[in-house]
Amino acid sequence: MVKIVPMDNIVDALNSAYQEFLSAAAGVLEAQEASESYKTPITDTALESFKQRWELFRVACDQAEEFVESVKLRIGSECLVDEATGSVAGKPGQAIAGLPPISAVRLEQMSKAVRWLVIELQQGSGSSGGSSHPNSSAPFDARFTEDTAQ
Repeated sequence: MVKIVPMDNIVDALNSAYQEFLSAAAGVLEAQEASESYKTPITDTALESFKQRWELFRVACDQAEEFVESVKLRIGSECLVDEATGSVAGKPGQAIAGLPPISAVRLEQMSKAVRWLVIELQQGSGSSGGSSHPNSSAPFDARFTEDTAQ
């Protein structure tokens, strides 16, 4: 089971990392002022602390960005499933715009197939005149019997 981290924890971690980063920046300025801008062991220590806090802040930002992206994908997927399965229609089972609803399992299979095709295209295998997919002559993907039995 995937553990979902609450958004409050992400925000708190980001805020904490930011505050520590600012504190380390202030420490560098104070050390430089105290040493009259000369390089000393104290300024070196302050700079090292600043560098560490900067890296921790970047990690916190990356984690927050990953969280936001995962939420966007989850919301988008849920909306897509709702539309495809007819869950957002006025009555249960009613088709949207005349299209019959499809199962969530079927939608997930199609989504995976599209992701594989995108990966193949990104890797350049789709531009060589033929796909590296073994069933590239099928109307969509031979793994899905509904696509081949028309």
